[in-house]
Amino acid sequence: MMLEPSIDKLQQKINSKYTLVTLSARRARQIQDTKRHQIEKPKSYKYVGIALEEIQANKLTFIPSDED
Repeated sequence: MMLEPSIDKLQQKINSKYTLVTLSARRARQIQDTKRHQIEKPKSYKYVGIALEEIQANKLTFIPSDED
């Protein structure tokens, strides 16, 4: 079974797996709280899946902090 979007495609958008997981988890929590997402017809019914679809569709952006 192939999962979409694939980790390879997502890492082209966000290079770090840690950042990808953190961003998708935070966005999933927002979607859960507000019941609003930026994908018109998401393939996934789970919040994290919808968040990953948003990342793949360039609906979310990540701006790294200068704390590193």
